[in-house]
Amino acid sequence: MTQSGRERRVLEAVVSLVDSLLDDYDVVELLNQLTERCTQLLDVSSAGLLLADTRSRLHLMAATSGKTRDLELFQLQSEQGPCLDCYATGAPVSVADLHAEAARWPQFVAAATEAEFASVHAVPMRAAGMVLGALGLFGSTVGELNPEDLLVGQTLAHVATVTILQEHAPTQDAVLPRLREALTSQVVVEQAKGFLRARLGVSTDAAFGLLRTYARAHDLHLSELARRLISDREPRAAIVAGLSELAAQQR
Repeated sequence: MTQSGRERRVLEAVVSLVDSLLDDYDVVELLNQLTERCTQLLDVSSAGLLLADTRSRLHLMAATSGKTRDLELFQLQSEQGPCLDCYATGAPVSVADLHAEAARWPQFVAAATEAEFASVHAVPMRAAGMVLGALGLFGSTVGELNPEDLLVGQTLAHVATVTILQEHAPTQDAVLPRLREALTSQVVVEQAKGFLRARLGVSTDAAFGLLRTYARAHDLHLSELARRLISDREPRAAIVAGLSELAAQQR
């Protein structure tokens, strides 16, 4: 792909994401779209996004694959890794060869290698003098991200920040309620994924895909669909029936 062609793809992606911000959107769905865009635009194979709560504890908000989700969660459990360092310092982290950082993050490097990742990069999410989280970028081969890719990654991290803050001015009083709202929505979506995994006998990734497909088809926010599935008994049967039909079509 030519440089001009790549620049066009980046601009189209950013415009598409910003267009979503100007409409009625679901924060969990948009953050997942954003991580997917990372793998399409950058020289990485996977991406994940961590968001801090009001006590500075990081939580997983989005990931492009099951193994990325598992690695991000392992990073939080082991309390070591590039996204944690990025969040702590507010500065980007770029590691071309994970094996070179085995002494720095022994448990994380072992887990990342087992998951077949060879390089990793992280860019911070910042607003109002605060670091809100980190966008992790995982490569399957050894290599640096060039300055242009790092700039695109940081731009997407800024879009993620705006996604969470929405129309509020970037002050601490405005930021913290949006953080709580986003984290609450993610918890409900995770509960819905677990419910479907048990009810339909599908994987967590498949359950998430079914939720996203159903929400789009019925013009629902992903988090609203999840709330109905978990909390509202009346529409639950119809929703489960629809999701079961979708699962059967995909087999």
